[in-house]
Amino acid sequence: MPPPYEHQTKKRRLDNDGGDGQDSFKGPTTRFRPTVPREWTISVAVPTSIITDCVTREQRTTNAGRIARALAVFSVDEIIIYDDSPVEQRPARVDHDSFTGDTDPLHFLEHILTYLETPPFMRKTLFPLHPNLRSQGLLPSLDMPHHPHKDEWLPYREGMTLEGVPKNGKGTLVDIGMGEPITIDESIPPKTRVTLKMNDGGTPEPVHPAAPRTDLGYFWGYTVRKATSLSDVFTQSPYEEGYDLSIGTSERGLPLSRAFPEHKEVNFTHLLVVFGGPRGLEYAAMNDRELSELGVVGMRTKELFDQWVNVLPNQGSRGIRTDEAMLIALTGFRRLWDTS
Repeated sequence: MPPPYEHQTKKRRLDNDGGDGQDSFKGPTTRFRPTVPREWTISVAVPTSIITDCVTREQRTTNAGRIARALAVFSVDEIIIYDDSPVEQRPARVDHDSFTGDTDPLHFLEHILTYLETPPFMRKTLFPLHPNLRSQGLLPSLDMPHHPHKDEWLPYREGMTLEGVPKNGKGTLVDIGMGEPITIDESIPPKTRVTLKMNDGGTPEPVHPAAPRTDLGYFWGYTVRKATSLSDVFTQSPYEEGYDLSIGTSERGLPLSRAFPEHKEVNFTHLLVVFGGPRGLEYAAMNDRELSELGVVGMRTKELFDQWVNVLPNQGSRGIRTDEAMLIALTGFRRLWDTS
């Protein structure tokens, strides 16, 4: 038996995060660490046709859940849902708050993806009962950095403002998912989601939702945007200069190794990866009035993008689901931002 001091030394060595792999038996860590402050972003666009062939609400729900898992695992900053259905077949669009069913795939996907991105402790308040959420029990946990764990401290928190007055009579009470609410100096209406910087020894302060990413390099969830057509994915970009690198995915595209050779550095500020549905991006272009009028259809669809890429040449199945294509593509594309 080793002397006590020797046993303690070994224990400290095994508990060291920066060890040589000896602590792998402890299982995966739940600690999130920042990378480097970053202004660059990753955006992904998927069509509504990923769920239009689903027969049941349960199938639609699980499909949306798989998309959300891919977004979380690969730290995607923005998801755009675009309508690729024929214009004459699209349901009448109504305001989301008055929408009462799950027959509109654009609303349905937005609702589910937004619900999953929201920290669990505030979902019950921000998402009242709705037909879209009847199968929410089938949805996966995303467990992103802004979904709080009580035993984990991060310099930022997501919070929801509460009704009531703080003890000192000033400011706003905020639920940050840690049991007791905290107080901030600002006056903000109740049921408002806020991003807070947890100042050491000071009062937490509201910051821009992108601050965890731009200031310290944390992945802080994704935003959800709707587009009524493929062209709107580009023209309604939230970034002033748009997307400076766009990639369309197609079985008729170049293999990733040829489109982006490993020896060639790739630089971008806002990267966009667009996926097609079961009938491809050409189907989305065909059902886009603006693109049809410009003649950007069929084989010319690739002209919309800087790169036209086949993420899995020589596939063993006739078709790859969009959620599968996302996992395959983002695995390959990951090196574009890891090495740039």
